[in-house]
Amino acid sequence: MDEVEHLWALVEKAWEPLGPETNQARHALAHRAPTPEEDLYAEQLATVEGALEGFLANLSTTARDLPPEELTALDRTVERLLHDIDRADVHQVTGGSDDGFLYARGFIVALGRDFYTAVTRDPRMAVPDAWCERMPYLFAHLHSERFGDFPDTGSRISRESFSNPHGWR
Repeated sequence: MDEVEHLWALVEKAWEPLGPETNQARHALAHRAPTPEEDLYAEQLATVEGALEGFLANLSTTARDLPPEELTALDRTVERLLHDIDRADVHQVTGGSDDGFLYARGFIVALGRDFYTAVTRDPRMAVPDAWCERMPYLFAHLHSERFGDFPDTGSRISRESFSNPHGWR
């Protein structure tokens, strides 16, 4: 399994125990008509946001015992995904300062492949003011806790906001 597939599999595994209502809400957010009118999807968003801590706990537990090279690969994958949606058109929908936009992109990744793909194709699918602060560095922190240092992903890209030159022309 390649690195991206591995990450998406872990994300799905972490959401699964949170029940059908939460997973239906994630699905609804990824497959709704693109609209800035939050009232139309407020219930689904509230359900997903209410489950984020459980998702992060499940993901951390699942990944906690992985070897260092696997945690590094997962961190590199998250780094790449965040970098690829570091774009002006996504920021226009989510808003946020440097950190706020990073956490908004963390939310997009945390919701899984369907939502990430929907936002990549049409940034209007992103959600204003929705954050997941821990997701951008989750695997880096797990690596640091277990092995005493942050992983070197070797990618030479940055996950930080406004660093993707192709996204900010």
